[in-house]
Amino acid sequence: MTKAELRKTYKALRKNLFENQIDDLSLAISNQLLKLPIWEHTFYHIFLAIEEQKEVNTDYILNILSGKDKNILISKSDFKTGAMTHFLLTDNTVIKKNNYNIPEPVDGIEISNNKIDVVFVPLLAYDKAGNRVGYGKGFYDKFLAHCKPETTKIGLSFFEAEDETIDIYESDVRLDYCVTPKHFYKF
Repeated sequence: MTKAELRKTYKALRKNLFENQIDDLSLAISNQLLKLPIWEHTFYHIFLAIEEQKEVNTDYILNILSGKDKNILISKSDFKTGAMTHFLLTDNTVIKKNNYNIPEPVDGIEISNNKIDVVFVPLLAYDKAGNRVGYGKGFYDKFLAHCKPETTKIGLSFFEAEDETIDIYESDVRLDYCVTPKHFYKF
């Protein structure tokens, strides 16, 4: 399947999920994350779920990170440049939805890419080699390409990996892991 076909397929699969299913599956994903050897780091970047797209609810992961006293980073997207700016999530962070319903910080303490140790990556589909399909704007590929080489990239998905290898572009950045409600893949 092409990336466009995979986007269409997985958007349809997510559309069929009920809110309580999303919460249960998201909680299971966060419990699977606890099995990964990633908790010794300091700076963790996480996306805030677009509820309208029925993305993985990252509130459970935020609770884990907060409980482990980690520095949590969230991003603001610039749709003109395709760049993401990362801000430290604090008690004072004001979050608003942008025109695409993406929850983003209004402002805050900016943190550079080279400080980020772990990135939780949104996706629609992925394969057993760690290639992912997002929404097609390239925000995460651009962002991940500017992180330090040892930054751990973790996809979060309600669904299992595609058996066929996804067609990739030179600018695509592979995942190190993908976590589902039942288990995790290491690439």
